[in-house]
Amino acid sequence: MKNLVFTIAICVFLCLTFGLFSGFSTINAVLSWYPMIEKPSWNPPNWVFGPVWTGLYMLMGISLGMVWNRRKENKNNAILWFSIQFALNLLWSIIFFNLHQIGLALIEILVLLGSIVIMIRFFYKISPVSAYLQIPYLLWVCFASVLNGTIWYLNA
Repeated sequence: MKNLVFTIAICVFLCLTFGLFSGFSTINAVLSWYPMIEKPSWNPPNWVFGPVWTGLYMLMGISLGMVWNRRKENKNNAILWFSIQFALNLLWSIIFFNLHQIGLALIEILVLLGSIVIMIRFFYKISPVSAYLQIPYLLWVCFASVLNGTIWYLNA
């Protein structure tokens, strides 16, 4: 049990740290470019994103720690897919906010969605609870995909 708690703590720390760096890398665009583009009326206020992503990164870290701690055959594949989707998650912010490529970000987030589904399937084989902990993340990225698509449409 002590090993599980330590593994989860490390994974949560890493997810939050990378997420924090991602957020800091986009702060200028969030404050200058993002307010200037057209957004739908249902676009959440900027203050919502920080708490939501903090919670999601914590759930992602807990879930990853649970998988990492298990002695299962497909564990390496699950961790690989976690890494792929996490890299795509961080890349989306760069494409959308830093490069201002809304259409390319839409394509990328759809690939991200697919990789999340694959990761969840691998996680489920190892620990169903770890897969269920990823559901809020999947739902948020579904919402973000629709938002990204709507913003692309409004600004095309």
